[in-house]
Amino acid sequence: MINPQTVDFLKELIDNNNREWFQTRKADYDKARENVIDFTGKLIKQIQKIDPTIDETLDPKKCVMRIYRDIRFSKNKAPYKNNFGISIPTNGSKLGGVEYYFHLAPGASFIAGGYWMPETEHLKAIRQEIDYNAHDLKSIVDDSEFVKLFGNFREQDRLKTVPKGYDANNENIDLLKLKSFIVSHKIKDKDLFKADAADYVAQVCTKLYPLTVFLRNAIA
Repeated sequence: MINPQTVDFLKELIDNNNREWFQTRKADYDKARENVIDFTGKLIKQIQKIDPTIDETLDPKKCVMRIYRDIRFSKNKAPYKNNFGISIPTNGSKLGGVEYYFHLAPGASFIAGGYWMPETEHLKAIRQEIDYNAHDLKSIVDDSEFVKLFGNFREQDRLKTVPKGYDANNENIDLLKLKSFIVSHKIKDKDLFKADAADYVAQVCTKLYPLTVFLRNAIA
């Protein structure tokens, strides 16, 4: 479970995003991070039951993303993120590839999965797989329970023009135009405070799993 104090820390960080305040609350941050790492370990074990490609030796600490922001090229100079991010890569993928992603933020937590902004060669491979086997993808993303949990898969970042090598009249052009292949489901804070929170989040991943399989197979 996620401790309420972890979310409380993030709430305070939102209002005090500066190094001076953070240094005085470093002990609270360390406790919050340890709570997130512990939750990550439990979540990995539960998702492994669903997706056997998750590496059994995956270190939960390495899955929890840094809270420190890279502000070198950003207009937003706040030094810290207002959330904890957990990236759980599927076997054969690196962080940022085909993965499960959990986002912890006060009142805005979610579980997500898929492939966000694939690198060029992977994007080409995924589009080719869609062109050849669109039925397989549509049977996943158009499933009524999938839509209920994650919304319309097609309503995400996509090209305004037709991708090179494809016809505008292709019956699956809406899928071929996609630049990312991800979905997410919001999680309420109160559900994260329960003892079975990791089980609850992992259960959502049962519907994410077929999408990750399709994407992994496409880039294999």
